[in-house]
Amino acid sequence: MEFNLAQIHEAVEATVPDRPCIVRADRTFTYAEIGDRTRRLANVLAARGLGAHTERRDLANHESGQDHVGLYLHNGNEYLEGMLGSYKARAVPFNVNYRYVAEELQYLLTDSRARAVIFHSAFAPTLAEVRDRLPELTVLLQVADDSGNDLLDGAEWYEDALAAASPELDPALRDAWSPDDLYCLYTGGTTGMPKGVLWRQADIWPAALGGRKLGTPDEWTDLDEITTAAKAGGAKVLPSPPFMHGAAHWLAFNSFGAGNTIVLPRIVERLDPVDTLTTVQEQGVNVLLIVGDAFARPLLDELEAGDYDLSSLLLTVSGGAALSAGVKARLLEAVPTMMVMDGLGASETGQQASQIQSAGQTPTTGTFNPGPGMCILSEDLTRILEPGDEEMGWLGQRGRVPLGYLGDAEKTARTFPVIDGERYSVPGDRARITADGLLELFGRDSVTINSGGEKIFAEEVEAALAAHPAVFDVVVCGRPSERWGNEVVAVVQLKDGAATTPEELSAAAEAHIARYKLPKAYVFRDLIQRSPSGKADYRWAKSQALGEGD
Repeated sequence: MEFNLAQIHEAVEATVPDRPCIVRADRTFTYAEIGDRTRRLANVLAARGLGAHTERRDLANHESGQDHVGLYLHNGNEYLEGMLGSYKARAVPFNVNYRYVAEELQYLLTDSRARAVIFHSAFAPTLAEVRDRLPELTVLLQVADDSGNDLLDGAEWYEDALAAASPELDPALRDAWSPDDLYCLYTGGTTGMPKGVLWRQADIWPAALGGRKLGTPDEWTDLDEITTAAKAGGAKVLPSPPFMHGAAHWLAFNSFGAGNTIVLPRIVERLDPVDTLTTVQEQGVNVLLIVGDAFARPLLDELEAGDYDLSSLLLTVSGGAALSAGVKARLLEAVPTMMVMDGLGASETGQQASQIQSAGQTPTTGTFNPGPGMCILSEDLTRILEPGDEEMGWLGQRGRVPLGYLGDAEKTARTFPVIDGERYSVPGDRARITADGLLELFGRDSVTINSGGEKIFAEEVEAALAAHPAVFDVVVCGRPSERWGNEVVAVVQLKDGAATTPEELSAAAEAHIARYKLPKAYVFRDLIQRSPSGKADYRWAKSQALGEGD
């Protein structure tokens, strides 16, 4: 059986209506309340003409026959309601980076052909700058916040719109829900322009959103299996990255399907270590999601300096950026009763692999246990590499994979090739499988540095430098060199009060990587610029390496 995401949430709601679904500082929403609110939102969108207009069978893989809804929001119940309500209206929600300037926002809303946007008042001024250049954008739902900004001309207050709508769905709309309805996730655009990855909901559900039985490759076979498991749910999970980052709302939707509770910190505009750890302690959070070292280091600094009882915390999950071995060791030492799971996945693949470690083990980084459908393709994309093959290949995914990139037939064909009649996703990571079946990940080809005829992976150098005790954060990139063609440059943020030299950093890194991979230059900055989700901004790093920024 294949599933629709609206169908799953409605089934779980009916099973555990009184269980907390979303908990925020000022209010707890039960599954029944979120169900009511998302049906109202679906009716708001449907009444304004949004929905599905062309069925999947009549479309190419890079095309959408549904209306698109931008979610221009900080974390909150409104973000997840925006996703669920859109799905129930057969519209397609997508993530909007709230740090975009007006020009970037215009590009995204144009590329997505957005018909509607749900936005926090804080972002009204930026939206107002571009609205006249977006003729397809006709529905604006504004969420009140502490900014004090007035209602944008032509917009409606989100809560007023919900209050005026019916909580009952048209049976014909409910009956039209399809496994072919779309899920869309825009890539971050840290190495190029953002691209909207289109998935069938039936495919993204097992690929990333909880559609497999816990700890197994087996997919759920029917709604009864899902709801029976949800009755035993109730775990509390806290996604600390923004929901506009795939890993964060992936965790939320895993929680929805399992009947668990999503807990939000008080401060959602940024990572606040004190608030995050206090919320874990006060709410008895069982699972915490972070994004690599960029989130783990400040949380660890506060945890080691403060006095927190995190005995409820069973698992810390990291996804979206590298979690270095040294930082894993500190996490396990700080909270020895929990495990740390390092997850590997991408917008174009879903969850692909993971590594789970606990106290007493020697932490590692860059190696993972493959998940269902993960494979390594040869350099020329003609065959699957077997375990132990020395060739460095392309990390791929088969089976449950996306349809393509919205509006881009060429990139769709390139990233999702058909090999021997089967479609694969090959987003550009270099990897190999060891003889004992472990995945060795080298890095994204788009941030590979070709220096002196050698390929050097930025992430590998970053991991080596991050092991130095004086380093708080680091991003590695390339810049032109007369001698090498390109040379490796490390942009480094030191810990407060720490001091070191380029020579000391290279000497420490040399224990982990070959000498030819060592940076030829270092640029020290007070703060490394990353996306709100913690991912490296390689365009910014290159500007620092070229001396274009302070």
